[in-house]
Amino acid sequence: MKIIIAGAYAIGNYLASLLNRTNEDITIIDDNEEALDNLNSDLDVLTMNASPVSIKALREIGTSRADLFIAVTLNQDVNITSCALAKSLGARHTVARVEEYEYAKPQNKDVLQRMGVDSVIYPELLAAQDIINGLKMSWVRQRWDVHDGALVMLGIKLREKCQILNRPLKELIGPEDPYHIVAVKRGNETIIPGGDDTLQLYDLAYFMTTKEAIPFVRSIVGKEDYADVSNVMIMGGGKTTVRVAHTMPEYMSYKIIEIDAARCERLGDLLPQKNNLVINGDARNTSLLVEEGIRSTQAFVALTGSSEANILACLTAKRYGVRKTVAVIENLDYVDMAESLDIGTIINKKAIAASRIYETLLEGKANNVRFLMQAKADVAEFTAMAGSRITKKRIYELGLPKGVTFGGLVRNGEGILVSGGTQVEAGDIVVVFCAGADMKRIEKLFN
Repeated sequence: MKIIIAGAYAIGNYLASLLNRTNEDITIIDDNEEALDNLNSDLDVLTMNASPVSIKALREIGTSRADLFIAVTLNQDVNITSCALAKSLGARHTVARVEEYEYAKPQNKDVLQRMGVDSVIYPELLAAQDIINGLKMSWVRQRWDVHDGALVMLGIKLREKCQILNRPLKELIGPEDPYHIVAVKRGNETIIPGGDDTLQLYDLAYFMTTKEAIPFVRSIVGKEDYADVSNVMIMGGGKTTVRVAHTMPEYMSYKIIEIDAARCERLGDLLPQKNNLVINGDARNTSLLVEEGIRSTQAFVALTGSSEANILACLTAKRYGVRKTVAVIENLDYVDMAESLDIGTIINKKAIAASRIYETLLEGKANNVRFLMQAKADVAEFTAMAGSRITKKRIYELGLPKGVTFGGLVRNGEGILVSGGTQVEAGDIVVVFCAGADMKRIEKLFN
């Protein structure tokens, strides 16, 4: 597959790293030579120092043969224009990163498609959805719904009250148990566990279960004393904060602390007119946090543009007793450090955006693709096609590659946990976890 990425910055670089694992024909175009020089040296990609809106340059890099043209420069107008040009030149599918919510509204999709933009990515909206999912369940690090909640994946930090530590999984989980452990992050290692593996203190364990069994999982991991979140303090008043506010359930109230006075005034026009309070101040000031009620706050969300400030603010909030903390960390070098500091839920907009774009590469057989940044693993929903290899053998007979497991499947709208003896049927939606394996290779099982 020939893929062209316009933009050598954060999302483009990260996306190229994901796609590079599948040995695709990748070209990156950018008019900033320094940005091209800063690309990951391990990437096996071609580069071109030219404007993404140059028709001549787009012709020279073979846009007419491109299966996928992805525009993720720092300029929304450049992204939309380059996609329109690429489509006119013959690119099969185009994706543009946008900076304004107006372009992400479903009612405007047809307008953009007529221009040549097949789909858009608005990272702030995607991040907001993940943040709200985390706030709705204060005791989990990450929640991921499969097929509208027929199955649910929960990333949970295991602490002293967990009842299922230090015992082989084959003794804990049988065919009738309502959960599976599909992945474990332990230190810097990601484990796709087998029956002889155990869960250990401070593991980040990924559970696959049904919506009905969530209270049972909460009980066995010892998280029943975590209060449900009804009030939230947010540090930073940027675009992600605005999307969080518009996505937040009505039963939650929130308080935004923003250091820029002009932005505070602007937020008055951008935010919903209820359940909110905007304060002009520096959330790094502990006296201000105490004055604004940090000790009685149930969740603290740090959404400034500084990864360092967000990490430190979450650590401060935890020191004052806040149990649910969320930090946007855009610098990938800080992710492992943040996890080791136990700051809570970590959000990275470039990883979320790249995951959504990655779905396009899998040619429609996969949906809801997600890169689990902390576990360094991919998870996706695959639909089994009639006559595909996966429908001809039971799971244990498929010879799945190392680092791959099936978490469950959805059949006729019902979530079902699977075992080695499960037979997948045509039309089933199967949840696949990959740690260090090629998702494209797994895709072939479903074709």
